[in-house]
Amino acid sequence: MDRAFILHLIRHAPTKGNGLKQYIGWTDEAVLPFSANGRADVQNVWGSDLLRCRQTAETLFPNADYHADPGFRECHFGEWEKRTYDELNRDQRYRDWIDNPIDLAPPGGESLADVMSRVDRAVQALPEGNEFYIVAHGGPIRYLLAKASGQNFRQQTALHGHCYTLVWQNRKAYEEGARCTSCSVEPLMANANG
Repeated sequence: MDRAFILHLIRHAPTKGNGLKQYIGWTDEAVLPFSANGRADVQNVWGSDLLRCRQTAETLFPNADYHADPGFRECHFGEWEKRTYDELNRDQRYRDWIDNPIDLAPPGGESLADVMSRVDRAVQALPEGNEFYIVAHGGPIRYLLAKASGQNFRQQTALHGHCYTLVWQNRKAYEEGARCTSCSVEPLMANANG
């Protein structure tokens, strides 16, 4: 009998750059102080190798082994790292990228298509099993939410400190691109914000 395939996707706690509304992709920022009720029963957590995800996992899953994978990183924003919409909105290259992020990349960065391929490889590399906790970033989580629901990437929201649980009939259904059978969201942090 096939077992359900379950991904618990947790967006890291906010950073200073997030608060300033900067593009924080591969910049390795620490999280701001936050409080949460940890899950001592979770033994293994996967996620981005960047500090903000590792720190979030340490608080949320204090007894878990953390399996870092750069495949779960945020989009690399290249020359636009640590810049804001207000700083970039007059740059035609930026406006073109906003209109077509799947095919276009920031200068020195990566396109959404690059991110999607990278995240797909990271999920496919998960070991045998049927349930995984993954601490990642807004872009990869929004992509997986879109893939699971059959909706557009832009229609998705991934709030800091929230857990998005996606359930497929089985792992094969996920691998074949089927829509998930269940999707739920739960805040995990007392002071999480969007």
